[in-house]
Amino acid sequence: MKMNSLGLPVKETQIMVAELNILLANFQVYYQNLRGLHWNIRGKRFFDLHLKFEELYNDSQLKIDLIAERVLTLGGTPLHTFEDYIKNKKIAIGKNISNDEDAIQLITSSLKELLVIERVILKQAGEIDDEGTNSMMSDFISEQEKTIWMMKAWLEEEI
Repeated sequence: MKMNSLGLPVKETQIMVAELNILLANFQVYYQNLRGLHWNIRGKRFFDLHLKFEELYNDSQLKIDLIAERVLTLGGTPLHTFEDYIKNKKIAIGKNISNDEDAIQLITSSLKELLVIERVILKQAGEIDDEGTNSMMSDFISEQEKTIWMMKAWLEEEI
């Protein structure tokens, strides 16, 4: 089995790069959704949600950079065009959402889809002892699970 300079199997690492690029594309769509929610939210909860959405998109922007840098570390090229993002998206695009509950529903459904992608990557990273990717996915998953719990509590829904 051919190994790269990180001590990871070349073929499996290429598959990991492809999966990370899918995650990157979906995070970009999620990020843009959050920007739209931040800009368009209306109603009595405006002040709280406007700030929350800003917090979430700033966090997403950091994660996008981490994912892209991991792709580069593994020897790949990060996706970086809107065409690539749309082609690889699995989460819904939120357009002109101004209602608070609709906004929170979009966030929870988006995070659920991101978790699906991240768990696939986590499993694959574990199989090839890619601790760098594994650790990043583990951190993302625990944070996003907590965010879903908080959003569901806000909606007064069960997990």
